[in-house]
Amino acid sequence: MSEAAFNFQTLNPDVILDALWDAGLRVESGLTALNSYENRVYQFSDDDKRRYVAKFYRPQRWSAQQILEEHQFTQDLLEDEVPVAAPLVLQGSTLNHHAGFMYAVFPSLGGRQYETDNEDQMEWVGRFLGRIHQTAKQSLFQRRPTFGLEEYVFQARQELEQSALVPSSLKDLLLAAVDKLSATLQQRWHSQWQPLRLHGDCHPGNILWREGPMFVDLDDARNGPAVQDLWMLVNGDRQEQLIQWDILLEAYNEFGDFDLHELSLIEPLRAMRMVYYLAWVVRRWQDPAFPRAFPWMTDEDFWRRQIALFIEQERLLQEPPLQLSPQY
Repeated sequence: MSEAAFNFQTLNPDVILDALWDAGLRVESGLTALNSYENRVYQFSDDDKRRYVAKFYRPQRWSAQQILEEHQFTQDLLEDEVPVAAPLVLQGSTLNHHAGFMYAVFPSLGGRQYETDNEDQMEWVGRFLGRIHQTAKQSLFQRRPTFGLEEYVFQARQELEQSALVPSSLKDLLLAAVDKLSATLQQRWHSQWQPLRLHGDCHPGNILWREGPMFVDLDDARNGPAVQDLWMLVNGDRQEQLIQWDILLEAYNEFGDFDLHELSLIEPLRAMRMVYYLAWVVRRWQDPAFPRAFPWMTDEDFWRRQIALFIEQERLLQEPPLQLSPQY
């Protein structure tokens, strides 16, 4: 596939409108681009004034089978009455093809931002995450990957080493910091957890609040430990985190059975996300949307801060993991 297609340069309004027309949707409004870097996402209304969101998947990222696994997971959740944004069936499938692109259409779901400091909302989210994981345990993804060091650290390290975006004067320092972080990660990361299907990127921005939580954007769904869908919802100092974990897990365990040993994976998962996220931006730099969205990536000071963050995270990995009383 051409580099132009990879960068969405051929995905113009005519292509989008033709794709939606082929799927049986008549676009009445204009196309409003929504915030998304990995894919291209547009909101529109049809001739009956119904609102939709169309997601055009980045070519060469996921296979059709991998995307359909994600779609099946959302359908499984809907059948278990979990509030999640699920794609519509159009032309007999949730995944459609047009002009070299794969796309899906979702109902447009309004809602407020999830309030990270609202304990009532956190309790609701914990309860629904317990329900999500009960559904998730029914089967594993067969096509999608599993959280691990190979993808999130080792491959990411190679991309940073090969990138011209990293200043040459700082590359050795950056790689040394990544290597030290990686060495400690290999000591701290373990596989003594039960894998299950995950949302994968369950941060506050992927939760809408309606009359309760609505979980959106399962694009990063993978197999992995349950704690991956919880740790990004916790913030603040250690005492604040302990309170939030108490709220989340007490609610979670109304439907699930959280293994407290997985708390030892929080800082390893944070470290993995830090390295992976940096490599992800580097990997996508040829997409014109990325230099516009991340202009600071060309500043040496940014890379110095990243080195300092990696050094600090390596130190945190050596501290004792979070401990909760076994009351759950």
